[in-house]
Amino acid sequence: MDAVTPKSKAEPRSHHVRPASMEWQKTRFPGCEIKTLLFDPENGVITALTRFAPGAELPDHEHVMVEQTFVLEGRLIDREGPDGGLEIGPGEFVWRDPGSRHSAYSPEGGIMLSMFQIPNKFYERDGRVTDPNGQDWETAWAKIFKGDAAE
Repeated sequence: MDAVTPKSKAEPRSHHVRPASMEWQKTRFPGCEIKTLLFDPENGVITALTRFAPGAELPDHEHVMVEQTFVLEGRLIDREGPDGGLEIGPGEFVWRDPGSRHSAYSPEGGIMLSMFQIPNKFYERDGRVTDPNGQDWETAWAKIFKGDAAE
């Protein structure tokens, strides 16, 4: 989540984003790349294009707030979690309740448009809970989640 969408304090306005001219950014998850279309660090709102290479997986993670994904190409499959086996294909949309937890797998690869607030919590094998960048989730995001962002 390197791209930050600037906000105008003077007057609300439109922000034109050109994803086709943006470079795909590698993530710490092999085969997963991202184009951040909107990131508002004040409230944690994120809209991003995610590209999965064939066989790529986002490991065990929790959606802290509502997550929405529209599959543009390929398939997204829940490998684990209460909806294990759920498969979302091109032109299909899935949204997940706050607190939903799963791993997401794309057998032949794909591109998805995702919108969420507050980055996911990733459950590391060593017991740590991190954000997508590998930072301690509580340190990086708990203030926003608890509503004390103004402090």
